[in-house]
Amino acid sequence: MDDFIATAEKKVLVEIVKLAQKRGMKGAKGDWKQFLTSYDKKFGASLSDPGKRSNDVLTAFLKTFDKEADLKLLAKVVQCHSNRQAVDQLLKKSPENESPEQKLVRLTLEHPQYPLDYSFPSYNQDWVVTKLKKKSKGMISNAIIAVDCEMVLCKDGSEALVRVCVVDRNLEVKLDELVNPNKEVADYRTEITGVSAADLFGVTCTLADIQKFLKKLLSDGTILVGHSLCNDLQALKIDHTRVIDTAYTFRYSDGHIYRKPSLNNLCKSVLGYEVRKKGSPHNCLDDACAAMKLVLAKVECEVGDTIPSAQEDVPVINMAKLLLHKIPSTVPSEELQNAIPGNFTIEVKKPSVKAKGDIYSAFAIFENEQEAHHAYEKVQGSQEEDSYGRPQKLTEFKLSTGVITNLYVRKMEHHDSSGLVLSKRALEVEGSIGVNKKQKTGQKIEDETMADVNHCCDHLKEIERLKQEQDKVLKQCSDQLKEIEGLKQEIKNREYEISTLNQIVSKYQKDKKKGK
Repeated sequence: MDDFIATAEKKVLVEIVKLAQKRGMKGAKGDWKQFLTSYDKKFGASLSDPGKRSNDVLTAFLKTFDKEADLKLLAKVVQCHSNRQAVDQLLKKSPENESPEQKLVRLTLEHPQYPLDYSFPSYNQDWVVTKLKKKSKGMISNAIIAVDCEMVLCKDGSEALVRVCVVDRNLEVKLDELVNPNKEVADYRTEITGVSAADLFGVTCTLADIQKFLKKLLSDGTILVGHSLCNDLQALKIDHTRVIDTAYTFRYSDGHIYRKPSLNNLCKSVLGYEVRKKGSPHNCLDDACAAMKLVLAKVECEVGDTIPSAQEDVPVINMAKLLLHKIPSTVPSEELQNAIPGNFTIEVKKPSVKAKGDIYSAFAIFENEQEAHHAYEKVQGSQEEDSYGRPQKLTEFKLSTGVITNLYVRKMEHHDSSGLVLSKRALEVEGSIGVNKKQKTGQKIEDETMADVNHCCDHLKEIERLKQEQDKVLKQCSDQLKEIEGLKQEIKNREYEISTLNQIVSKYQKDKKKGK
């Protein structure tokens, strides 16, 4: 490891340090920022972007790690670069033989996020690492299968696999199984996973069974396809080199390479349909098929690499919030009042299906948008962007125990290249009147944007009024239905009384005839 660090290129060292940051790893001199504070008396942690530091500083930090588990994890980043080099060497050796499938594998491995997302702790005992039986033949195999998984949140804070689906390139189902988590479940996330406790009653299939099945499928160099596939491999605890991640192989036309398109956006843009309607639960099989269809569309040269940018509409009420995320689970939510300046209340977010048990997120809710903006500006930390292009800062603060920790503070909106927040509505209005944005002054754009925001507010108020009227009508209908049900029951009672009386009259008449 030391020899590799000494000879590694800067971009490799930067990626290793970023992984250490992402995982909150600490060497003999603390985490990255703590190391900088003691190592560099001039700049300290004020210059914390690893990309702006020299090889000597990066190397000195990495050499402070001596724990076996840390060294193994850092070695995984090195392995990711070895995977890249193997593919590059194959391409140089026979560039004419690179198939479309091989190209997509290469594009996945070349993505800047690959070493960070695919550096798994596969040295742990319960992980499976796939190995090619015949490396030369395996490296040029074009066989592909797609996978998608669903996970539940367990009481110990970890996630466990509960369903897995696999399809081949003909969309034939190779595997569709419910999996017993073999742990106490805290949240089945049924609204997302579509799986409930009742569904798992009597299920005996285990993670080890799934691993055994997939290891056999992947042993001949078969390429594994998926969307944000690293999350599925983490759930499956499988480390496989030959992968195609559709979140990497497509990109938005706005040029944000770290902003990964969602599977739904990809399907709408590339395949012309939605995988699921808003609010509907995931369907493993649908998602696996969608990922395979996206890859086949690329393999058959039907589509390009870029899709139209998809700006998110941010409700006005959300503009008065800041998102605090990647908060260590050891930090109590009440301590977050000391994390950023300003007066706000804390609302802890419910964990998503992909959330990790060792971190959580929360909203800091302010009185208005201006207070949220001022608080964000006062936050001490390096200015960054998340994968969707939203501004955020990595900041650190002291807990009441004296421990220093850090988290990300993120704004709720996207920015364009001029730094102004643009809603979908603003972009549509601008396009409809045929005005070139570059010909406008910054103030004019801001004025028009605010006008559109106010216009949207009016629409929201009107929608709310209509909802209230609809609720009144529904209540009236409900009352009328109850009255109708009551009348129906009354009619049934009367019919029963009449039937009883008819029986009595009939019996009386028969008895009377016999008496004669």
